[in-house]
Amino acid sequence: MANLFARKTMDVLLAEAREEGSHTLQRSLGPFALTSLGVGAVIGAGIFVLAGIGAHNAGPALILSYVLSGMGCVFAGLCYAEFAAMIPLAGSAYTYAYATLGELFAWIIGWDLTLEYAMGASTVSGGWSNHFIEFLNIFGIKFPLWLAYDHWTGLRTATDQVARAMLQAQHPELIAGTKAFSEALEALKVAAPAALTSQAHALLNAPHIFGVEIGFNLPAFIIALVITAILVVGIQESAKFNGGIVVMKVAVVLFVIALGSRYISHANWGTDWHSFAPMGVSGIGTAAGLIFFSYIGFDAVSTTAQEAKNPQRDLPIGIILSLIICTVLYIGVAAVLTGMVYWPDINIEAPVARAFLSHNLGWAADVITVGALAGLTSVMLVMLLGQSRVLYAMAKDGLLPNKFFGSIHPKFRTPWKATILAGVLAAIVGSVTPIDDIGKMVNIGTLLAFVIVCIAIMVLRKTDPDRERPFRAPLVWPIPVVPVLGVLFNGYMMYKLGIWNWVRLIGWLVIGMVVYFTYSRKHSRVQLGLPDPEPVDHL
Repeated sequence: MANLFARKTMDVLLAEAREEGSHTLQRSLGPFALTSLGVGAVIGAGIFVLAGIGAHNAGPALILSYVLSGMGCVFAGLCYAEFAAMIPLAGSAYTYAYATLGELFAWIIGWDLTLEYAMGASTVSGGWSNHFIEFLNIFGIKFPLWLAYDHWTGLRTATDQVARAMLQAQHPELIAGTKAFSEALEALKVAAPAALTSQAHALLNAPHIFGVEIGFNLPAFIIALVITAILVVGIQESAKFNGGIVVMKVAVVLFVIALGSRYISHANWGTDWHSFAPMGVSGIGTAAGLIFFSYIGFDAVSTTAQEAKNPQRDLPIGIILSLIICTVLYIGVAAVLTGMVYWPDINIEAPVARAFLSHNLGWAADVITVGALAGLTSVMLVMLLGQSRVLYAMAKDGLLPNKFFGSIHPKFRTPWKATILAGVLAAIVGSVTPIDDIGKMVNIGTLLAFVIVCIAIMVLRKTDPDRERPFRAPLVWPIPVVPVLGVLFNGYMMYKLGIWNWVRLIGWLVIGMVVYFTYSRKHSRVQLGLPDPEPVDHL
């Protein structure tokens, strides 16, 4: 059992970080590019979509839910920053766990990051597709339902559209998107399933292959492949593309805050604690767990450690600054949203856009659609970037086949095979699979990674206290305030996600254990006592 917790020494890791040449990743990212990657990964669906769900759980105290989620990330982010500056290697939390907790924990967190990045990218590709279709609607272009969704989601969407039309005809006083409308809609679906299904199939109008009705999310498939191609071409090109997208979407968020603040009614925020937080502290915690997806991705900055020009200085800047920027923007949007619309009336499906529509600002809603589209584009880019770097790091250690996942393109100096595989899988999953439950798994998987990193930083301060630390997280030793708060905040949000998310996480980790004991443990370079592998840079 001791071998299961074999560690990679810090000296070995630092030697790997000093490697140079065409067979290694290219160090070309500065502090602006790293911060842009963090902001690009974070600002997306959470600010334009999840705010509605959060508001119906926390009320105007949604502001505090974003603070709670942000605090959990800040505590974990400080621990990430210390590790990233000490160990400037691709792999992020996987590499940090290998150096402190041992191989088994490293595998668990690497497998967990695969869930976060790959499945997160698939989830975001579906959201991107939805906003792309909304964008086409601005110009009056209608996209066939069977090409806009996977079959199950397409049929559900068609059923929903038919039911909405029936409900609005029967109860014109109900406002679409409100909680009352959603509850009445669900009741109608239960009451007349056969009639709805028949009309839904007619509306879907999908082709059949061998008698089976099909559906394929074409926009999600294409955007995943486009992002993959950009990532293969090079890290500098990817960073420039991401930087442009980030500037656009931050401008849209600032526009939302500036314009929306003119339409705030302070009465909507409540007059006391009970009206401000109608569900109490529990509601704030539940909303924080649900909107945590809003913050997923800042840790992807640490996966580019091996591509940073000055990782000891720039990685902590990129991680911490991106978290601060995103938290401030999230709080601003939450305040504007709950001030513009009384919280029970906030639209669940498109909360920010509908808030502006309720004030007859349709043109502003179109701007928000463009911003959401840009936001989700950069989120996908950073998630697929992080995925390929984690796979690359695991392959270099023998836990995955090195000839494939560790292959560096001789011209572009990117882990091109791992990037292509991750991108193609994300494209396929996002285009043919209903991914609602997978999206929920991403939250709990990421929170687990944060908890492990917070524990690992305490272990390293104890086992290697004299190691040079270019950045030192505050209040870690001798009294570990920051990492303990990170464990508590993120652990609490894991608890609030509910039993079924725990069941899904455990199922995913069981699959990972099967892979580890059937392949990874037998090929581990640490277990076998082998030197570092020869560079893999052939096509």
